[in-house]
Amino acid sequence: MSADFEAVYGELRDIMLGVVDDGLVVTDDEAGSLTVRSQRRDKKGQLGWFGAVTIKRSYVAYHLMTLYEHPALADDLSAELGKRRQGKTCFNFKRQDSALFSELAQLTAAARRVEARE
Repeated sequence: MSADFEAVYGELRDIMLGVVDDGLVVTDDEAGSLTVRSQRRDKKGQLGWFGAVTIKRSYVAYHLMTLYEHPALADDLSAELGKRRQGKTCFNFKRQDSALFSELAQLTAAARRVEARE
């Protein structure tokens, strides 16, 4: 795990933890891995996914699962953040970028507001 990835992970972890409140539960918080679940239950009775931050081999992944059910939240992504998007819910980073992290924090807060209404 590179020092750059640890720094990126730290900032992204802080963004994700910044929206945790009574409606969200941290179910995994170990070195290089954070998982946040919602209080809503899925069809199997398990807590729903809200998001995750994980250090991978070649990047740090930031998953925002609310984008599956509410893809319109990402309609106004900047081109730069859009380039970091992989699939519907994942954003990959190799280095710190304060502008992109700020935009991602706003997107995460918007996702939390939507999640809180459901």
